[in-house]
Amino acid sequence: MVVAYNGLGFHGFAFQPDQRTVAGSILSVLKNFSSTKVDLVVAGRTDSGVHAKGQVIHCDLVPKDSTFSTDQYLNKIQNSCNKMLGPEIVVRDITIVEPSFHARHSAVFRRYIYQILNCKVPDPFLAPTTWHIQHLLDVSSMRLASDPLIGEHDFSSFCKKQSNPTASYVRKVLDVNWSIKDKNIIQFEIKSTSFCQQMVRSIVGLMVEVGMGKLKAGDVTSILRSKDRSTFSTIAPPQGLFLMEVGY
Repeated sequence: MVVAYNGLGFHGFAFQPDQRTVAGSILSVLKNFSSTKVDLVVAGRTDSGVHAKGQVIHCDLVPKDSTFSTDQYLNKIQNSCNKMLGPEIVVRDITIVEPSFHARHSAVFRRYIYQILNCKVPDPFLAPTTWHIQHLLDVSSMRLASDPLIGEHDFSSFCKKQSNPTASYVRKVLDVNWSIKDKNIIQFEIKSTSFCQQMVRSIVGLMVEVGMGKLKAGDVTSILRSKDRSTFSTIAPPQGLFLMEVGY
């Protein structure tokens, strides 16, 4: 299933008892279509408040009703999800995959964007999906600051520390880009084989410090190499972040 969702009303994607999550909401519908317990596998677990336009999940279903063809059954699942969960959660596509397919492990890249509203006056209609910054940002400096991130590095400086002491923070970033969109929207795009928790928001937070003149573009390399999360303090808020695409 390719799923889109507005993350503001959810406590992240991953299922949590007694919490409203994206996974929990989807499971509440899927359980009506399977005679066995359903477990969701997701390409990328998004945090509270983070959105998605191209999230990918897979699960194994044992149909309760064998009178429907496969296409009919898939249509019923998609229609039910969209009717019961939309517009906050929408199933954009649903299909049968090979047993070897794995939403997380089969993925070769994930692509995120982050949106900043860079103008003097806030916009109440863009507030749910952007980070409003009043200070005029130097996008050219932010582009220069992003270049050292491309390639395979230890991103410990940008990732939330895991409880597992052997956890690796090495990631391979394939591409980064800053662009200026209409209506004072500045957009950051990053493509990587995988991400660690809060990595994109931490990168955006650092880039904003550069754009505001608090740091220089050349400082990014030393911060990356330091593997020290305390070298800067700004973490971008979640509402500007979107998981756009997962590639296989």
